[in-house]
Amino acid sequence: MATQVTDSELVQKMLGGDKTAFAELYRRRQRDVYRFALHMTGAADLAEDVTQEVFIVLMKKGNEYDELKGSVNAFLLGVTRNYVLRRLRRERSFVSIDDTLGDTIATENASVNEALARNESIQAMRRAVLNLPPHYREVVVLCDLQELSYAEAAAVLDSKIGTVRSRLHRARGLLIERLRTTSVETAAEKEIESARCFA
Repeated sequence: MATQVTDSELVQKMLGGDKTAFAELYRRRQRDVYRFALHMTGAADLAEDVTQEVFIVLMKKGNEYDELKGSVNAFLLGVTRNYVLRRLRRERSFVSIDDTLGDTIATENASVNEALARNESIQAMRRAVLNLPPHYREVVVLCDLQELSYAEAAAVLDSKIGTVRSRLHRARGLLIERLRTTSVETAAEKEIESARCFA
């Protein structure tokens, strides 16, 4: 049984001119890059653009990858982070929810009301994450949504593990506050709406 070629080995092969190595790297890592960009920006079109730019950088500057500094995935997410932050600064003063993020979550066994309630919760969480300042948003996306370890996230962000931990702790606190506020506002809106129905 042959062992699978590592990402680092694929980078070396790609740098040697092996086009299939690049295609395999893209197949393995495109989804991670896209998801990070999507969670950071909330816009599918922007995430697609950033993903293309990241893999163009890999083709042109793959020799800048240093295996001693972290994984290929961390390198790609670091490049993604730089492009996302640059694009957000240049193109937007805020981030909004893209309608394409609205996943269909209803299952055959779930009632329409349960599906709608879950969808509202998911959308509220997405809005809360997107409204975090970028330095908090990126640690939530990396550690909680993409399930990277503190060490991997630190490599992506080019920072210390302690910084990642403290930012994540603060970001989770902000999310709890915002979600609590949102649920109180939603409950109040529902009460007002039901009062109108009986008026």
